[in-house]
Amino acid sequence: MKTRQLMIVCMACLSTSAWAIEPGPSSAAQQGTESWMQLQIRGVVASTHLQTVSAAERDLAMQRWLNSFTYPIPMFFDQDMGGDVSKSE
Repeated sequence: MKTRQLMIVCMACLSTSAWAIEPGPSSAAQQGTESWMQLQIRGVVASTHLQTVSAAERDLAMQRWLNSFTYPIPMFFDQDMGGDVSKSE
């Protein structure tokens, strides 16, 4: 019960206008994205099905996160490794 109350308080704090982007011109795609984000923030389209995770799943997720810190960060990235993003017509 305390976890649910904490989650509600956190969601209420995040939904304040202090975190919002100032209104102004935006693309149709941006407006659509912002609409979906507002629906999620307010919980309008939230699932009524309680989603739970087992202890084993939580442990595996935590282990994956911890393992992500063992990979070395390269000094630079090869720009050609990502592929080509040019338009082909």
